Amino acid sequence: MRGLEVELEQAAPIPLAARLACAPGELAALVGPSGSGKTTILRTIAGLYAPARGRVAVDGTVWLDTEAGILVPTHRRRVGLVFQSYALFPHLSALDNVAAALGDRPRAERAARARELLRLVHLDGLEARKPAELSGGQQQRVAVARALAREPAVLLLDEPFSAVDRATRERLYREIAELRRVLSMPVVLVTHDLEEAMLLADRITVLHRGRTLQTGTPLEVTTRPASPEVARLVDLANLFEGRIAGFEPARALTRLDWRGRLLEVRGPAPAPVGTAVPWVVPDGFVILHRRDRPSRGEHENPIPGRIAQMLALGQTARLTLRPDHAPELPIRFSVPLHVARRNGIEPGVAATVSLLAEGIHLMAPTSADNRSARGEGHQDGAQDAGQDREQGHRARERRAR
Repeated sequence: MRGLEVELEQAAPIPLAARLACAPGELAALVGPSGSGKTTILRTIAGLYAPARGRVAVDGTVWLDTEAGILVPTHRRRVGLVFQSYALFPHLSALDNVAAALGDRPRAERAARARELLRLVHLDGLEARKPAELSGGQQQRVAVARALAREPAVLLLDEPFSAVDRATRERLYREIAELRRVLSMPVVLVTHDLEEAMLLADRITVLHRGRTLQTGTPLEVTTRPASPEVARLVDLANLFEGRIAGFEPARALTRLDWRGRLLEVRGPAPAPVGTAVPWVVPDGFVILHRRDRPSRGEHENPIPGRIAQMLALGQTARLTLRPDHAPELPIRFSVPLHVARRNGIEPGVAATVSLLAEGIHLMAPTSADNRSARGEGHQDGAQDAGQDREQGHRARERRAR
């Protein structure tokens, strides 16, 4: 097979149960909290870490196979690795930093090829500058050019944008997107920033404690999480528990009982009638009812309540609605700021939202033990989980101010 294939497993010292595949020309992002194994996977691909059990292959060439006793050393793996800290030689110019990675070429060719690579990352004219004379974004581009100098079979990016400011980061995003159009290799990005992964990646792999929890497109992962654990890790605030109440095969609908309120959900149910299941509705599928005239979707799962909080961030209003039937389980969503103002939205006012049937995602039921351990198994647990999420959002909103 072409592209990158990774399977890793071990119990200690770093738990791993991870799978990853990335096709040529594709960018795969590894996301998850600190300690989830993202960098360990990257180091394993590069040959800097040897797991107890595993297999790594690129374009059909096996770099690691513990069962077959294969362990190709780092210097024989065609890997381009870009570190968070850039790791440039401070005493060398940008040109010489790139040329240093071309040691396998004749000396006469190195400078010309290094210039080509610097031109590729839009640094032509800055070849003579040393790292201290370059901005953070320019240093990062030198690091990318140096990684490409080895003509790698796979490019690995380890938190490459975390040390630069937001404006520089946005420019680097565009440049990486442009580079991908001319690169025909798998690119693996390690990041803690979900927004970054959604902007750049073709596929996202969500990791936690060394385990692969879900792999899918950014849209799949953020609207159809495989489990409540994934939903939390991708920061989906509207995570609740309901009970399957029935089916309507003719309309392709499932009926969900959410604290005594029946919701319609598009598609089949993951469990029989009467089963408690976790469910989530992403922000974009929560529609605020207009007061002057009916809005699209008003007939779908209307939920009346009161606005508990409104936070203006630029031209966006982040709202919290406490449903009348379950005020301890707030619904969080965003609308343009002018929409909130036009509708007289402010804390304390009555409002109604619709939860679009196509946006409600039902997940497979978790075990009773797991639900109890995570506070999902009963109403008290759901209330605690909702309060925990609310406290987390309040902390983020205070930081945003």
